[in-house]
Amino acid sequence: MAENDTNRTSRRAVLRAAGTAGAAALAAACAGPAGTRGAAGQPSASTPRPSAGSGSPSCVLAVEAGAGPYYLDLDRVRSDITEGMGGVPFRLDLTVVRASAGCRPLAAATVDVWHADPAGAYSTGKSTFLRGTQVTDNAGRCVFRTIVPGWYAGLAPHIHFKVHPDSRTETTSQLFFPEDLLLKVYARQPYARRPAPKHPNQRDSRYRAAGATMTLAVSPDGDGFRGAYTVGIA
Repeated sequence: MAENDTNRTSRRAVLRAAGTAGAAALAAACAGPAGTRGAAGQPSASTPRPSAGSGSPSCVLAVEAGAGPYYLDLDRVRSDITEGMGGVPFRLDLTVVRASAGCRPLAAATVDVWHADPAGAYSTGKSTFLRGTQVTDNAGRCVFRTIVPGWYAGLAPHIHFKVHPDSRTETTSQLFFPEDLLLKVYARQPYARRPAPKHPNQRDSRYRAAGATMTLAVSPDGDGFRGAYTVGIA
């Protein structure tokens, strides 16, 4: 799927087509290859499957969280959401599965992401940086290319996401980063223009409650980093 404004498909059009052959083709066109992440946030080599001899799936439900005051319904279907924003590059690979159906990959779901810039500010009004939507492919996967978010307001740095499996339901949550990685990133420009907290994560009660499940496993990727996560929805 093209990543510019002149050739994009709205999320609403995708949801209206969900469950049809056209939606499957659109999902395959919009999404790229992605890694996955298994139960309790542990990396896995493939899409999670039910454990042998067990009735319990090997993926977990995402911990729900509010969208906060910064969610905007922009309908911008694109993978690269940077809009030229400077920062440490970050590739986010997401896989959406039905935890209630044996971790079955969910195709043609739309996924919104949004987060703060290096100064801890969100795009508002007519600005749209660090916001975007992707459509999961037949393996439930989608990819976002962005930057590591900055910190703000006493909260652990995070990436918000919202999954729309259809036009009537949604799951909203957020992903955290390992604290040692944040401290390394915040020593680099443009983040270093502000003194970073000594413990960016531990000051946030939401991280203390959900961090064990919702923290990304991050690895180096060129001059930046890459993280993968499997989002289990009911």
